[in-house]
This record gives sequence, structure tokens and C-alpha cells, in this order.
Amino acid sequence: MFCQAALRACPTWLENRLTSIYFRAKSISSNGFGRSHSLSTVVDHPNMKVQILPALQDNYMYLIIDETTQEAAIVDPVDPDAVTTAVKQHNVKLTKVLTTHHHWDHAGGNGKLLKSFTGLPVYGGDDRIEAINHKITHNDVLNIGNLSVKCLATPCHTRGHICYYVTGEEQPPSVFTGDTLFAGGCGRFFEGTADQMYKALVEVLGSLPEETNVYCGHEYTANNLKFGLHVEPENQAIREKLDWAHTQRANSLPTVPSTIKDEKLTNPFMRVHETSVMQHAQQNDPVQTMSYLRREKDNFKA
Repeated sequence: MFCQAALRACPTWLENRLTSIYFRAKSISSNGFGRSHSLSTVVDHPNMKVQILPALQDNYMYLIIDETTQEAAIVDPVDPDAVTTAVKQHNVKLTKVLTTHHHWDHAGGNGKLLKSFTGLPVYGGDDRIEAINHKITHNDVLNIGNLSVKCLATPCHTRGHICYYVTGEEQPPSVFTGDTLFAGGCGRFFEGTADQMYKALVEVLGSLPEETNVYCGHEYTANNLKFGLHVEPENQAIREKLDWAHTQRANSLPTVPSTIKDEKLTNPFMRVHETSVMQHAQQNDPVQTMSYLRREKDNFKA
């Protein structure tokens, strides 16, 4: 088991090295090299395209393109060769790297990507991020052409985790959530607490408009929804979305994006105020419910 508590006592360079080894080993043992877990697909929004780029065992990278200016940013480019190919295919100008957190399976391609795109700004909220050259904090605002990107600090999975909230004219917003919010689930509490994840999911991300598209960092949806049905066996919204997710996966299609509205209906970690979820956890406090659910999910076998 990856023990983040032990890493807190390590020097930063050793912590980075150990986390890199862990996530590389996880990817190789589970997937091997050269096999994609999903087909790459493009989601068209009125003034923005998002190309979903699968990587490693179950990761997603995202190429965000402003249609008006043809500027682009890449989220978590762990596979820089795939990113370079996508940039060339779309004939866009890559102007930013948006890194959600420092784990190798998200930030491990930053250095190599900079060799192909010299001087490229690499944004993130944690000094441990590979090749970071622009440190950001909560509520900082960036731009991808005419698109606005608001940085949302969501510490817990890692203490420097950032989600990126993208808005533009005449289109629903989108949020790129890394390993904080997944479709149907949330990230492990490697460096934080249930209280922090509650604030991240319920107070920060949960306050976004319900039509916000959710682009998460991993293809975990089916297993997450199985856990959701374990928590709420009578929840018809979870059952229907799980059926849909099985169909998507049978066709090697991604189950992203979700929406904030969907997550409030199907994600137990965003439903910790619901009586049915608190009763399952035998708690009467939403933060304690969050803590119980995470412990249970860590050992859940679908």
C-alpha cells in the first residue's frame, strides 16, 4: 500500500522519486505499454473543443481548444507524444500546461513536453510538480485565448491539488478535476482529511452551476457507481448511469464528461447530506459520513 504518511517525513526530492516509482509500477502492472484503455474522442462545445486523450492504465489527459483563437492548453500531459500528435492534428498553438497535482501519472510528462514546446508555461499549485514554472493559488484566473480559467484549490488527495474551471461565452462551463472528483467517486485522502474533501466536493465544486461539465482524471466510473449502488441500493439514477457506463466501456468509449448535476444525483461522496447515505454510514454528520465512505470504498470489492 502506498503510504503517503511515511512520505511526509521524506525530503521533497525523495518524495517525488517514490511517488513516481509507485505510479509507474501501478500503470505497468495493470496495463502494460502500448494499449489504450479508451478511444480518443472530441467533445464539441459552442466555442470550445475538448479532446479526451487516454493514457496509461486509466488516466485521461485533456486538450482544451479555444475555437476563436485556436489557442490550446493541455491538462495533465503524462503522455507527451500523444499530446504533440493531437496539437498537430488540430493545428493549434499550445500555450499552457494545466497540472492538477504532482503525482507522476499526471505530471510525469511535463519535462519531456517542454523539450518539444520550449518556454511553455506549466501551471500548478504544488512545488513538487515536475517542471512547474508558474505557481498558482485559489481563485487565480488564466486565459486560453478567449476562454477564462479559474483555479480552484481542492486539497486532500494531495495538499496542492488544483481544479480548473473553464468558462466562455454562450456555452456551459467545464471543470477539470484531476483526482479530487471522479464520476461517481472521489480521490483517496493521501494528504488530507475528510473535512478537506467535504469542502472540496460540497462547498467548492458543489457550488458550481449544475450544468458544469466534469472532466476527471481517471476512468473509474463503473466501479465507482457499483459502490454507489452498495451505498444506495434504491437509487435509480445510479442504476441507470451504471447501465450506460457499461455500454460505453463495452465500446471502448470514455464515460466523461459527467456534470455537477449528475454527480449530485449519483455520487455518494457528494450526497453525504442525504438521509439514505448517512444511514448507510450510521452517521448523522456529513463529514463523518464522508470519512466512513472513503474508508469503506478503499476496501470495496465490486
